[in-house]
Amino acid sequence: MRLPRRWTEPVPVDIAPLIDVVFQQLIYFMLTSSFVLAPGIKVQLPKAETSQRLAASNIVITLTKDHVIYWEEQVVTMQDVRKRLEKGGGQKPVLIRADRHAYVDRLIELWDMCRAAGYEEVHIGTLSE
Repeated sequence: MRLPRRWTEPVPVDIAPLIDVVFQQLIYFMLTSSFVLAPGIKVQLPKAETSQRLAASNIVITLTKDHVIYWEEQVVTMQDVRKRLEKGGGQKPVLIRADRHAYVDRLIELWDMCRAAGYEEVHIGTLSE
């Protein structure tokens, strides 16, 4: 049995509401997501009233509260730090960024390694109040 086909007009699809919903979702996700503005190592620096700004051309050694040592942004051991300091020859100033909860003896050990390698300028990173 053949049924006659009825010709129907195609229903127009309005995509404007779809675009509105997609843009609203995009805005929602952008506002609720967290952005890392300065990627790096999280360290709570101690506060000091007499802190000063240093030039950006320092060698940065970071000591975290978990006693992990970073040379710039790379995880290193104490032996690696010693080798790199000896290669540098004491030319640049050294900035040691130690977490306020890190052991002081570890900080002093890094300080002594820098001084023994011939670095005249060794600084400890702090926050100014």
